Amino acid sequence: MLFNLFEILSDWLLRHGVYRYVMLIDQLAFRAFMAGLIAFFTVLLAGKPVIRWLRARKIGDTAQFDVEALNAALASKANTPTMGGILIAGAIGLSTFLLADLTNFYVRMAIVVLICFAAIGAADDWLKLTASTRPNASRQGLFAWEKLLFQLGFATLVGYFAYNAGFSDSDQSLAHVLNLPFQKTYENPNAPPADGLIYLPRLIYIIFTVLIITGMSNAVNITDGLDGLASGITVIVAVGLLILAFIAGSDTAAHNLLVPYVATSGELAVVAASVGGACLGFLWFNASPAAVFMGDTGSLCLGALLAYIAIVIRQEIAMFIMAGVFLLEIASVVLQVGYFRATGGKRIFRCAPYHWHLHMGGWQETKIVARLWIATILLVAGAIALLKVR
Repeated sequence: MLFNLFEILSDWLLRHGVYRYVMLIDQLAFRAFMAGLIAFFTVLLAGKPVIRWLRARKIGDTAQFDVEALNAALASKANTPTMGGILIAGAIGLSTFLLADLTNFYVRMAIVVLICFAAIGAADDWLKLTASTRPNASRQGLFAWEKLLFQLGFATLVGYFAYNAGFSDSDQSLAHVLNLPFQKTYENPNAPPADGLIYLPRLIYIIFTVLIITGMSNAVNITDGLDGLASGITVIVAVGLLILAFIAGSDTAAHNLLVPYVATSGELAVVAASVGGACLGFLWFNASPAAVFMGDTGSLCLGALLAYIAIVIRQEIAMFIMAGVFLLEIASVVLQVGYFRATGGKRIFRCAPYHWHLHMGGWQETKIVARLWIATILLVAGAIALLKVR
């Protein structure tokens, strides 16, 4: 809103000699930086009142496992309020609304992704966490098939509209290219797109979008089990995507690094910064011992937003590398469930997801979180470094 207001008033500001005092608003890097700060302080200032409200509503939850020792270890978290993701989603929405270009289609779609997936999580959290207050409550949250159906449906719409937005004046747009590791999008910085690039047709692009958004949304949700784990990792991955969005949206930077240039996608740097700032602010309250959990309200929209940004800027594989801990967590659950069913009760891990396997192996919660943060920092650094390996 502020950026769009600045553009509308730019001539007036120039005529009255005050343009130079507000010209920073025209700079994407400044707006992204400020979006991160606004999101951070929004969560910081709203955190205590929201946590008090959640406690008053007795909106708390404790995960239950089929491992008695793990349930005993989680008993101390029984009264911690959840659904704190409303803080994260609200801060991301506010900072994006204030500082992103709202005429940019990619930004508007990011807001849609935020609202839709936060709404799915909020519905699930509310039904689950208020079941005891409703007489004859017939369910504990959304059914798995309901949640998955909504995720797939919204992701399909996102894929359809994102594909259409990627068309340029040429017949084939780099917004649809399959960006493979070590692949040169341009033979040199001054050359047109290289021959042999794989351009995704509409159906394949939509299928990829659905799988990636739904998968990442659930991966972050599964990772959200230890104090500060999911929020801290999201901060780090968001910083990586912030850098990649700057590159993808800059014709010069994309050509110099030989990666796809996606016109106007640079505005998603503001969204990525908002995600990072909001999660950093949430970490203030979510660090061990956590005063609040994000719940599905936060985790589902965070995973979906990370995936959406990566899809638009054509850096899905780089995101997979950066979000390696998220993928490890969801893979551990898939493998555990599949192996358990196939072998009639045998397990690969002591408990899934993987962070509980480490916890049952004797690792302290804070040590697990810190080490997985370190692993994510290394993965993000490696993914960024791979941009130069072409």
